[in-house]
Amino acid sequence: MPRKRWKRYNPSMRVRVLFFGRLKDIVGVAQEDAELSDGARINDLFERYSRQFPKLGEFRPSIAASRNLEYCDWKTALSAGDEVAFLPPVSGGQDGPDFVLSSELIRLVRTKIEPDRLCASLKAEQDGALVAFDGFVRDNFKGQKTEYLEYEGYEAMALAQMREIGDAARRKFAVHRVGIVHRLGRVDVGETSVWIGVSAPHRAAAFDACRYVIDAVKTTVPIWKKEFFVGGAVWAEGEMARQPAKSPLSESNL
Repeated sequence: MPRKRWKRYNPSMRVRVLFFGRLKDIVGVAQEDAELSDGARINDLFERYSRQFPKLGEFRPSIAASRNLEYCDWKTALSAGDEVAFLPPVSGGQDGPDFVLSSELIRLVRTKIEPDRLCASLKAEQDGALVAFDGFVRDNFKGQKTEYLEYEGYEAMALAQMREIGDAARRKFAVHRVGIVHRLGRVDVGETSVWIGVSAPHRAAAFDACRYVIDAVKTTVPIWKKEFFVGGAVWAEGEMARQPAKSPLSESNL
């Protein structure tokens, strides 16, 4: 009887791990590669880091995870070459054509946002209304004097989420165009950090869609902000990362 030949396989795999916001501060790196056994899940990977950094484990109830730019369950199985990100509650790039998706105003920028110019670019002759949200940095937060904010984002995933939100708004409401522009990097007091614009034939749909979009951006798009004060800085508390928001947001400093 011929001997059975066993299939040879690699008992381990390598994945790329990304950390953002306060999680990056805890582990001390923004990204690194990790070796895992075949069959490992997202939760197994997080538990490994929690044992090494106990402080990280304290954030487990509020952290979301993504696999290859999409939010995923903690029980999701991993494969070699996956990119995994652990995302703190979001508090909501580079400039240029590589960061503009389709013909819509979906952008991450590191230069000043110009709301008037964006409004003008979003208008269309077939529409009769344009509603815009201009979120800018105020000079105080929880009783302290704000010097400036600094925004950090998981850029590839942020752009994908922003486009998904814009598509959802057009499906849900009778609107024509949706613009979402968000700053990254340092943003000074008085400067716009996030701009939302919606053009539509009628004002009611434009108002409803604009509110929907900003709520979704602030709870879904993986962008975090850090408040800088005289003598210190703190990561702002945010909303639990999830799919587009269905509930109102808590107050936050834009």
